[in-house]
Amino acid sequence: MSLGTLRPSPLVEQATQRLREQIAEGHWPIGSKLPGETTLAKTLGVGRSTVREALRALAGAGLVQARQGAGVFVLAVEPVEDWPTRLRRAEITDLYEVRMLVEVQAARLAAQRRTDADVAALAAALAGRRTAAAGDDATFVTADIALHTAVVAAAHNPVLTDLFGEFAPALHQGLVNLLDLLGYRTDEPNHGDAAHAALVRAIEDGDPEAAGTLLHDHLAETLVLLRG
Repeated sequence: MSLGTLRPSPLVEQATQRLREQIAEGHWPIGSKLPGETTLAKTLGVGRSTVREALRALAGAGLVQARQGAGVFVLAVEPVEDWPTRLRRAEITDLYEVRMLVEVQAARLAAQRRTDADVAALAAALAGRRTAAAGDDATFVTADIALHTAVVAAAHNPVLTDLFGEFAPALHQGLVNLLDLLGYRTDEPNHGDAAHAALVRAIEDGDPEAAGTLLHDHLAETLVLLRG
């Protein structure tokens, strides 16, 4: 099998792509061992250091795995898609379903665990959302997510905080597209203000059931429209 000598341009990228193509085409089936670095370097017309970097890139993509003293073996024919990438590719309805699971529980916990500092942060975020209502959709969504981030932070669960942090960038773009699609802010620039104010009050009052119900109903209303 001939891989073809590469052009002298970014060699690591070219070597990585050529090896990726060969793996995808089944030249080395899953579980099989790749040729050694010297053989690959000779076939590709590059140095061993270039091959080593290409193999490292393939390992990072989940395609191969180096086994001490045994060599490099094929693990998969398609790269593993990382979590942020998967979120960016997700449908907005899928994002909202997961959002409900994460944020409703976070709101309940926030009402039980909020501190004075959390209450102040929520009030500031609510005020920021109201101010942002005078701006464009992207500005408003940024302020809206900041408020929801403050709710999650008030739950004082680092796993929830990290999960929402991963989730927020994809959610931001999805919400901007959603506002444009449904035209929510055409007649109501500060769409959802009453619901968000009630949520902040419920957390401040230490009422987990009210906080969870308010957020659930607010998100569910939007999800119904999305599915319609």
